[in-house]
This record gives sequence, C-alpha cells and structure tokens, in this order.
Amino acid sequence: MDRSTQNPIVHIELHTGDLNQAGSSFEQLFGWRSELIRVAGASCSYTALDLGEEPGYGIVECPAPSPRWLPYVEVDEIGGATALASSLGGKILLGPREGPIGWRAVVSMPGAGEIALWQPKR
Repeated sequence: MDRSTQNPIVHIELHTGDLNQAGSSFEQLFGWRSELIRVAGASCSYTALDLGEEPGYGIVECPAPSPRWLPYVEVDEIGGATALASSLGGKILLGPREGPIGWRAVVSMPGAGEIALWQPKR
C-alpha cells in the first residue's frame, strides 16, 4: 500500500466571504445541491455540498481574503502529524482542536499551501 492510500483526502471545503453566492454559483454551473448546516455556538455558517460521492464537500463562510479550497487529509494521530508538519518547515495555522466527530489542525506547508489534518474519532 502506498502512502497516498494511507492518508486519503477525506473532505474538501471552500472558505469564502460569501456563502450564498458560492452556493448559488455551484448550483447554477454544476447542479450541485447544498444544505445549510446549523451548528450550535458556531461563529461561521457552513453548507454541505451533496456531490453523491466521497470525499465530503462543504462551504464555510469566514473572513477569507479570497475564496480558497482546503483539503482535509486523514492522519492516524493529530498531534504527531502536526508536529511532523512543523518539523518539515510548516506553519501551524490552527493547532489540534477537538470537534464532535474528530480532531483537526491546519498547517501551511512550504510550496504546498494550506492543508487540514484530520483524525476521526473511532
């Protein structure tokens, strides 16, 4: 088994300042269905995109300087993966945080851009 199979992309999010416009654009251009997800206490809006296959897709409304896609890569251990990214010259943008179904961290890797690390709860 090669390394890419061991650490698959499991989710892809668009971060944008205009959730409604992005959702409308995708629906008109590609026919992608969307569903607003309400999360208690969340400071931003989230829309799930139903593309009918894995990985999962979504749109997050946040103060992004410009729209950008963020891939989530599954890792075995969020703390170790975040430390490894840092040791390889990555900048930790969001340290490991626990959510309802797993942990995430966001790193910016030299020459590779921003990547979210994801450890699901098992």
